[in-house]
Order: sequence, then C-alpha cells, then structure tokens
Amino acid sequence: MIVGTRGSKLATTQTQTVVNELEEIIGEKIETKIIKTTGDKITNSQLYNMDTKGIFTKELDEALIDGSVDFTVHSFKDLPSELNDQLIITAIPKREAINEVLISNYTWAELPQNATIGTSSIRREAFCKFHGKNLQPKPLRGNVETRIRKVEEGEYDATIMALAGIKRLGLEEHVQEIFDENYIVPPAGQGALAIMTHKDSEYNDVISKLNHEDSRTEALCEKALLEGLGVGCQWPVGIISKVNGNKISISCKLLSPEGKLLAEINETTSIEKSIDTARAIGEKLKGATL
Repeated sequence: MIVGTRGSKLATTQTQTVVNELEEIIGEKIETKIIKTTGDKITNSQLYNMDTKGIFTKELDEALIDGSVDFTVHSFKDLPSELNDQLIITAIPKREAINEVLISNYTWAELPQNATIGTSSIRREAFCKFHGKNLQPKPLRGNVETRIRKVEEGEYDATIMALAGIKRLGLEEHVQEIFDENYIVPPAGQGALAIMTHKDSEYNDVISKLNHEDSRTEALCEKALLEGLGVGCQWPVGIISKVNGNKISISCKLLSPEGKLLAEINETTSIEKSIDTARAIGEKLKGATL
C-alpha cells in the first residue's frame, strides 16, 4: 500500500500515526509518498483572498484517482465542501482537541494595543475583534514550527493556532494560553483527520477499521453545516458539534469580518438527523450574510 501526504512535519506526523495503526492491522509496511499541493506553494497571501477550493487537497485527490497512491491523510478542515465524486472519506480516526491556542510572549490579557498578530484566517481575525482586541493582523503562513519561531523571534507579537497540531507535534511548551472553545470558536472539523480513498479501492474495508464513529459524526455534521452556509473561508464562522449518546449538540457563531456577531445558533438533535439539521442551520445562517 502507498499513502499520499503533504510534506510538512505536521502532515507527515499525522500520516505516520495512521500508517502505524494500519500496519499493525495488515502486518506489512506501507510506503509514504510526499505530494506538494497548491497551498504549499503559496506562502505570502491571506487564504480568504484566494480561491481556496481544494487548495490543500487537489493534487492528492489526483494521485488517488490515477492510482499512484492507495489512500491519503488530510486535516479534515482542509477538505473542500464538495468532494470529487470518485473519492470517499473512508475513515475519520478519534478526534484530537478542538481548541485554539495563543502563541506569544504575552498573555491574552497583556497583549498591547496595536500588537501584530500573525494569521491568515479571517475567522481568527474576526474573533479577536469580537472580543475587543485592537490588534494589527499580518499575514503568517508556513508550517507550525515556522510560525512559532517567527513569534518567538519577535517578528510578530502573537499568533493563534490549533491545539491539535501543537499536541501532535509535541510542542505544548510553546503554548501561552488555551482558549475555551466557545471563546474563539474553531472551524468545522478542527482536530479531526480524514483518510480518503477511491470509492472502488480494494483497501476500503481494512482502512475503515480506523474509523471512530463519534468523531466521524461530529466532523461530517460540521462539514454539512458549512455546505448549507456555502461560504467557505469567505465569512468568519466557528462550529462545534458534540456527540452525547444518541444525541448531538450543534453550535455555531457567524461573525462579520469586522467582528460583529451576525448570528448564533445552538441546537440538539438525534444522530440520525444530524446531517440534515446541520445543513438546515447553515441555510438559516446564510441569510445573515446577505
């Protein structure tokens, strides 16, 4: 078997975790193929100023379709809302923490007026404004280690990142603060991985053994809400869903780019109705963006 992955330390670390589990199941070694995506080649732009559809996945999808790899591993939040109809999400392993964290020599409370915050996320910018922080956003792209280094060397006063990636790389000592998930609400699918295959792959049954059902339910529910909203990275939206038995709670905050709260919805529904409910919530929220 051959797995395709992006080449960053985080991507290869996440992929290796999946490979280790799968190798135990199949009893043979899996080859790793590094594939550079369009998003990896662009390092100097805010993502929301670009056509981001499939920016981190397109080349990996093509490798699955042409058969040069048997499966790929993604951060779930990088998946486009619409998947290629030849491909499927075969497994979503157990989800990591969904929280956002502050990387800075300052605490959140100590950050001075007009401090520079490195980010390429309109959602993070908007939540900073929502909480009354007068910060100066400055584009910051690159891998996790590069972003941390640029802050610690003083090129930026702070940045906000996903705790999941920090934990997977063992870099928790660089975290100044962990934000409550309801304070800076994470994007759809944060902390989840997606293992993709061709729908006709001979390996689908064995790869599906890596699936964690609650994590899959949550991630697909959050993706469905985004599909209903239909705004991608163009509007600041944070989404949380949590499975509790046969129920799932879904909460969403939609902000304007200026940090104004446009809409907030909290609903609980059955697992069976989770996708339809989430998509309907997204469609409700869509009216607030018009």
